[in-house]
Amino acid sequence: MSKWVVLDIEGTLSATDQVLVVLYDYARPRLGPWIEQHGDDPVVADAVRQIKELSGHDDVVKALHDWMDADQKVTPLKTLQGLIWQQGYAQGDLVAEFFPDVVPALRKWHDDGVKLAIFSSGSVAGQIAFFQHTTDGDLTPLLEHHFDTVNAGPKREAASYHKIAETLQSDDITFYSDVPAELHAAQEAGWKTVGVARAGEPYGNADFTPHPTVWELS
Repeated sequence: MSKWVVLDIEGTLSATDQVLVVLYDYARPRLGPWIEQHGDDPVVADAVRQIKELSGHDDVVKALHDWMDADQKVTPLKTLQGLIWQQGYAQGDLVAEFFPDVVPALRKWHDDGVKLAIFSSGSVAGQIAFFQHTTDGDLTPLLEHHFDTVNAGPKREAASYHKIAETLQSDDITFYSDVPAELHAAQEAGWKTVGVARAGEPYGNADFTPHPTVWELS
């Protein structure tokens, strides 16, 4: 086992529907009110500026909804979603659920001295809230680092994995993901890779060649 294991979330640790249905449906009606109520927050203001630049128009909420409909991993959208989800978890409106094999595997790796980190398109704030409020309790003590498209970069570019390796100060890293393109990028950066083929998930029947493939974590 590598010194570090870095894990994707959606489709790897948790069902895609947990994000695309439960979390998206929770965030969608709250985006407009959140922007109105937190407009003075520098993080929100910067996200709004980015949304206008990227969309080319001033209808921020429409742009956000369009991106959600297309499941586009746009950074300012992920930032705002993460803030909303963070509050939702804190209020008890949301509880994260994992595939049955995930929490036992995370605990075993942690107990065996493997260092664990997350690399997800969801914001770091959203990731932390996700792992703090789960059906298995607070799992954040198991994790050493969280990476997103802001502090690492796009998940399908090798440069992002080089950047993470620099932060972890290690070249002994294994990446688990259900998306072959992400595995290709990690492998290009010199990482070990493992494809996670979950039955019923969007990439469950994908071609993971040349990456070793598992159907559950262990």
